[in-house]
Amino acid sequence: MTDSHNPAGTSQFVNPNEDTRIGEGSKVELHFSVALENGIELDNTRIRTEPVSLTIGDGNLLPGFENALLGLRAGDRRTVHLPPEDAFGPWNPDNVQTFDTVKFVERPQVDQMIEFEDKSKSTLPGVVKSVNDDITEIDFNHPLAGRNVVFEVEIIRVTPAGQSGLSILSSNASKPS
Repeated sequence: MTDSHNPAGTSQFVNPNEDTRIGEGSKVELHFSVALENGIELDNTRIRTEPVSLTIGDGNLLPGFENALLGLRAGDRRTVHLPPEDAFGPWNPDNVQTFDTVKFVERPQVDQMIEFEDKSKSTLPGVVKSVNDDITEIDFNHPLAGRNVVFEVEIIRVTPAGQSGLSILSSNASKPS
């Protein structure tokens, strides 16, 4: 049986990094950092020995960050300034809720993060914004909501969707004699 990409039926090795560009479903190994516009770094994967691995479109990376990766290839570096709507979303005043202070086991402190349980029993973190004897105000927005961020990325390896690195394109085990 011959492969239409390899009519002679011989084994071919493919290095997916030469000119493979990041697209939907690509497996990507990369290093990145995220910082506020004032330079305060929030995360940096370069402190780890191994790069981060992810699949484009699997939902593990925010869409704005994924869009910044599309079209890049191994060896590329990019710095992108992302507005809130492309990063962690705009700050929403409807995500600030008030609670009776007396209902807390211990009196909350401003800037304290508290986990709450929603109706589906999922945990929902909130940050205490204000406390008085009667009311405690909790902000359920992402801590970076409403903030512009700087995303720097270095692409280490790109593997196209459906492939797994170096692979044999043809599996012609027996040739006619």
